[in-house]
Amino acid sequence: MKLVIAQPYLTLKGGAERVLLKIAQHYKAKIYTAEYDRQRTFPEFSDLDVEVVGSSRILRLMPYGRVVQGLSYGSAFYNLRLNDDYDVINAHMAPSHWVRNKNERVLWYCHTPLRDVYDLYNYRLSLKKPYQKPVYMAGSSLVRRIDRSIVRDLEMIVANSSNTKSRIEKYLGRTDAKVLSGGVEYELYKNAGDGKYFIYPSRISPNKRQDYAIRAFSAFKRLMPGYKLLIVGQVSKDKQFQEYYNDVAALARHTRDVRLILDSGEEELRRLYSRATAVLYTPMNEDYGLVPLEAMASGKPIISVNEGGPRDTIRDGKTGYLVDSEAAMADKMRVVASDPALSEELGKNGQAWVRRYYSWKHFFASFDRYLAMVRGM
Repeated sequence: MKLVIAQPYLTLKGGAERVLLKIAQHYKAKIYTAEYDRQRTFPEFSDLDVEVVGSSRILRLMPYGRVVQGLSYGSAFYNLRLNDDYDVINAHMAPSHWVRNKNERVLWYCHTPLRDVYDLYNYRLSLKKPYQKPVYMAGSSLVRRIDRSIVRDLEMIVANSSNTKSRIEKYLGRTDAKVLSGGVEYELYKNAGDGKYFIYPSRISPNKRQDYAIRAFSAFKRLMPGYKLLIVGQVSKDKQFQEYYNDVAALARHTRDVRLILDSGEEELRRLYSRATAVLYTPMNEDYGLVPLEAMASGKPIISVNEGGPRDTIRDGKTGYLVDSEAAMADKMRVVASDPALSEELGKNGQAWVRRYYSWKHFFASFDRYLAMVRGM
């Protein structure tokens, strides 16, 4: 299978990038991206064939931000015509699937449709200053029209979760998307005991709601003092994310016993998982989320908000808990911290769950079949 991959950016160490890296390694695929920062993403990408496309001089001269990113990424793939000898193009994060405009045989592994113009549109609009809103509204309308026209022509869509599939149906009108969740290299993770801390690993962003986790931890501390919370993740250089990080840092200082770790390596992150009391997960209607799988692979209870992708992967009361409020999260933190036997049972259940249903062998058995279908179209 001669596979090429389209991805808007390689600038972070996130769950989508991990899935993309695994696919690229498996098929020895060439990667086309509009932005590549070797120092901030997974170092293994340096061993692959990565080509940066698009990004005109005018865009590079503009202030860095979400609008400039969107213009850069969208134009890069909308105008890209591949000359490679390939069987299938595997697009990943939106709008890399716009590569379908000038190319055929595209399988979009959809991590989520463009949230800023669909399910998070009203939220993003509310953050804009009055003079910015008309531009944002007009730009979003244009993006939606282009997006929907391209999605109609895609040969196949594979969603990473049932939550993502529902967004594709609601906003893009495609009801034929397959669901195939990413895997986890469970053999790399282990349980090394209880270090009396909770961990929330995820890029620091308003969507990930680190403030929610900190407030839940603050409530937990009043019930059981003596624990710490580790917030682990990178921060985008975009002004909006930098401002949110400053707010999170201030809240952490006020709460105390909260440590921010901005750039841990993979081995260090696995070590932090291995000694955690439990793992917290608080994103806003997450597309899918690898954190719950990594928590379960580490033999740790996962305590997540009851929304989005975690509903697919977490067995409530068996491998962890799904909660509906900060107070409920604090209570479940108390439950697992005060009952080591229960915590161990949840952890063992989680390990068995990911080994059975979320191995990469399981993933590629299905993905190979979908790629072959697209190649034959």
